[in-house]
This record gives sequence, C-alpha cells and structure tokens, in this order.
Amino acid sequence: MERISKLFLQALKAALADEPVVWAEEVSPQELQQVLEMAQNHHVLPMIFEAVHGCEAASCLEPGVLSVSRRATVQSVMTQTVKTEEFLELNRHLRAKGLKPLVVKGIVCRNLYPRPDYRYSGDEDVLCTEADFKAFHKAMIEFGMEPGASSLDSYEVPYRREGALYIELHKTLFPEDSDIFGDCNELFADARQRSVDIIIQGQPVGSLGWTDHMLYLILHAFKHFLHSGFGIRQVCDMVLFANAYGKDVDWGYVRKKCRGIRADKFAAAIFAIGEKYLNFSPKQACYPGNWKAMAVDPEPLLEDLLCGGIYGGADRSRVHSSNMTLNAVAADKKGHAVRGHLLRTIFPPAQNLQSRFTYLHCRPWLLPVAWVSRIFGYMKETITRPASSAAEVIRTGSKRVELLRQYDIID
Repeated sequence: MERISKLFLQALKAALADEPVVWAEEVSPQELQQVLEMAQNHHVLPMIFEAVHGCEAASCLEPGVLSVSRRATVQSVMTQTVKTEEFLELNRHLRAKGLKPLVVKGIVCRNLYPRPDYRYSGDEDVLCTEADFKAFHKAMIEFGMEPGASSLDSYEVPYRREGALYIELHKTLFPEDSDIFGDCNELFADARQRSVDIIIQGQPVGSLGWTDHMLYLILHAFKHFLHSGFGIRQVCDMVLFANAYGKDVDWGYVRKKCRGIRADKFAAAIFAIGEKYLNFSPKQACYPGNWKAMAVDPEPLLEDLLCGGIYGGADRSRVHSSNMTLNAVAADKKGHAVRGHLLRTIFPPAQNLQSRFTYLHCRPWLLPVAWVSRIFGYMKETITRPASSAAEVIRTGSKRVELLRQYDIID
C-alpha cells in the first residue's frame, strides 16, 4: 500500500473514534497535503481535518494550504447542518400527513458518527410504496419541493427545494428493469413490515429494520462497485452500522442473500478492510466466524476503492469503463461468455444511459441519438483529457473485470 493511503486510513480510523491521529512515523507537510487532497476526493475532509489539524506536520504547512482545508471543512459542516435541519422538518411534515417515509443510508448512517454533520451527504434517500407515491408527491410539493427532470414514473424521483435540501424518493430501492439489480427488490418486498423508528435529534425517523438495512448497505456498495466503484465513506458507514446494530442483524440471512447474487466475498472483503484498517469489531457486531474465515484478500478491493474516490469518480476512464464491468456481469448472469462483449459496451441498452440522457425514460426509441451524442461527447473529452483515452478506458475496465473474477462475482 502506498504511504499516503496508509496515512489517510490511519487518520480516518482516528476520526471515527473522534480522536486526533497519532502517526508512528514523521509526516512531512507535503504528505499531509496529499492526505487532505485524498480526503477531499473521498468527501471525508471534515473528519480528516478534525483528526489532523493539530499534528506537527499541520503546523509546518503553508498557511494558505491549511486555511483552504479549514474553510472547506467549516462550509461543509455548516451546509450539512442546514440539510439535516431541513430534512428533519420535512420528516415531521410527512409524518403529520399520515405518511411514514423510510430513510436509507444518509441521516441514519450519519447519526452513528461521533460528529454527525462532519459526515457529508449529498442527498437523502427516502423509500415509499408505489401506492403511496402520489400522496408523498403531493406532500413534497406542499413542503416546497420541486421534482427534477426525470419522469414521475421512474423508480426514483429527485426533489429539490431552494436551499440545501435534496431528496431522492424511491418507489423501489433498485431499478426494476435492471438485468443485474432488478431482482434485488424482492429481498425488500416486506421491508416496511420490519421497519423501525430511530430517534434522531429527539424525533422519530423511520428506516429499514437492522437486517434489511445492513443488507441494503452492502448491496448499494456492490451496485456502485459494479459500475465504476465506491469510496471509503461507504465502508465507514457499514463498519459503524455493524458495530451499533450488529447484535440485531440476522447475519446468516445477510450472508445467504449476498451469496445468492455472488456478493458474499465482496462483503467479506469490506468487513476485513474494516477490521484491519478502521474500527470494525467483529465481537461487538456479532459478526459470524464462518464469514470472517472466508479465504478472501481485501487488499485489491481496498486499492480499487481508494483509487476510485467517491463512487468511482476520480477519473473519467473509470466512469467510461463501467459499461465493461456491467456487461461482464450481465453476460455472466445469462450464462454467456464474458469476453467478446465490447460491442455492447460501445452501444449499451437504453436503461444503462437513462441517468445521462433522461429523455430515454419516456422515449427509448431515441437510443441511437443517445449513442451518437455519447460517442461525440467522448471523442471531445478524450481530446481535452488524455487520461480518458480509449486505451486507458479499456485497461481500466479490463483490470476491474479481473477484480470481479477475483471475488467470484463472475466466472
């Protein structure tokens, strides 16, 4: 592991314990600056800054460098504080209407951190039923939320209000038309019957039950892993959630369902990372020994998620290569050979492009137009960003496909 990554993980572990980092070796100001840059890439700067700002290397940094990180930290925390207050206000509004939103990730995970608003969330994901969607939509409009450009028929509908609040209202947790993840919704078909209330800042917030939520956190990370990657923040969420609620999690059920979609070694690697580098306590979480004993090397997954940044967006080659990994999994799931699906990567189906070309939601026959737009956009980007060249995309995609094989996600 590279030294900067090692220093970054040590600082993050200290932050999760709300402690200043104590590095065994001397750290130079240049190295600390790289740690702060890495923290920014993974959207954990406030936590890292709080852990490192008092160390010796920080006192030797150029004043401008430290002040930039301090300002970014203060701004992030203030913004998140406003978001939290606005969301809790929305939660009260919805419940007063007789509606019970189920929150996944977001504020539920944030509440587990020693300094909750130091864990930044871009949005809040709220689950409702298809039958209740119209009532939720009406209540959201009454609250001043405006729906985004995507169709109201989509499985998730974004809402914004003037200010900081951004909501994604889900009818299902995964896109139903996805070849890879559509079946996952069946795992949460009765989730509302197992839902719980969590007290956050003195008010009840509805959420998935402990087992359902643990499974969802794993599958959500798995979904992003199969696209372009996921960052260390999601690992922190799972570690803290398992430590807090693991005693109430049916780990046998979680492992069985993960094995059903070939995500069991992936999950085992995540918890191995958590135990080795962060604050995961198998004993406190009641983590089963048979899962811990799985022969899995977590280091390749750790390298991938550290290089990828938040949701794999560190460089465009990873983003563009996502079609290679997705097509590899889709082909394997159908019993087809993984190799030889480059054409599908270049000309993916409409559902793979709907997030970028929203008109495909309502007008899928315009798929050829989206293909042409995508190709020309990609050509323009590769001219201005050499790191996004076709060769680099293929190298990145091929490496990540091999990573899927290493964790038995594909044959």
